[in-house]
Amino acid sequence: MIEKNLKKRVFTSIVLLFLAALLFYSKFMLIYTLIVLGVLSIIEFTSLINKISKKPLFKFFLNLIFIIYIFLFSFFFFYFSSFFQLKILLFLILLTCIASDIGGFIVGKIFKGPKLTKLSPKKTKSGSVGSFLFSSIFFSLSIFYFTNIINIKIILVGLLTSMICQIGDLFFSFLKRKSNVKDTGNFFPGHGGVLDRLDSVFFGLPFGFIFLILLF
Repeated sequence: MIEKNLKKRVFTSIVLLFLAALLFYSKFMLIYTLIVLGVLSIIEFTSLINKISKKPLFKFFLNLIFIIYIFLFSFFFFYFSSFFQLKILLFLILLTCIASDIGGFIVGKIFKGPKLTKLSPKKTKSGSVGSFLFSSIFFSLSIFYFTNIINIKIILVGLLTSMICQIGDLFFSFLKRKSNVKDTGNFFPGHGGVLDRLDSVFFGLPFGFIFLILLF
């Protein structure tokens, strides 16, 4: 069962990396994908909130905040993608978020060990360290490839991006735990719904980009 799920995750990750490359070169695909993933993520989020609470005002408030956040996320991602240098930085941060997820999964599976938190029983401390390592190494090597420069600030951006990615992952794990569901959906084979796969990206990408601007 674990091997079967691992194959699904690897296949889905390859597809997502191919999609990321396609989005980099095609503005039409970028717009289309942002709309589709944005709408699906909103549907999944509202479904979680509806399961968590029956208070209309509370649900309206949280859903509205998330809808605004996704709209701003999509708008600024598209806007900054119109500038080639900023597009490169955006996609490097995006791939850093993916590297954080991959590092957490691989290292966590290999070393296992103590659980990171009760919010997500599958998350381990070793996996968290793996996320930090993979993201910082990937981002540092990527920046070095383009600029031949590497310093503590670049490493720090990778580490901070991974930290926010993990916070995003734990936040949605908390929502799933409160709503008593395993996955937010089944859009991605082996990963579940859009929020199961992009929870860390929705948090890590904008904050990672902000960290990059502030530090440089």
